[in-house]
Amino acid sequence: MKQTKRMDEIQKRMKPGRITLNGFLGEDKRNLVDILIEDDARVKRLNLSHKKIAKKMIKFKKKGLNGMGEFIKVDPHFEIKVESVRGKLPCPFGDPGIFPKVNTTVINNNIDESVVYTDLNIHMIWAHGFYEGKGSKFRQDPAKLKEILKIEEIKESYEI
Repeated sequence: MKQTKRMDEIQKRMKPGRITLNGFLGEDKRNLVDILIEDDARVKRLNLSHKKIAKKMIKFKKKGLNGMGEFIKVDPHFEIKVESVRGKLPCPFGDPGIFPKVNTTVINNNIDESVVYTDLNIHMIWAHGFYEGKGSKFRQDPAKLKEILKIEEIKESYEI
């Protein structure tokens, strides 16, 4: 895949000060297309899909909503907090709609690790396979998501 003019425009919207103060790319200097290709390959090596990851993120968010802004325990060993921050954000890819600034924190007490992700993270992973650039405040590492959220690998079955 090659970086297109449309990708250049999207990448400009991801820079600091355009949609968010810090942007979506962190210190990552690569072309957007290269970021997408690398993360897609990583997700495939993990035997996952972007949609499977996003679905698990949504599942934890929905459970965490019951805590009304406070951490709640979710069996077997998770704590989840969903909190709303004032404002909404558009998708830098230009998708219709505006996403509320909602942060979901998931703590996996078995491994003493946590992750914080936004509604926009969920959308960008689901729709674009975009986990943000390296060093970005809300960069989501697919391997860490798999480990912390306990996402099961896709099982392939072959019929002969």
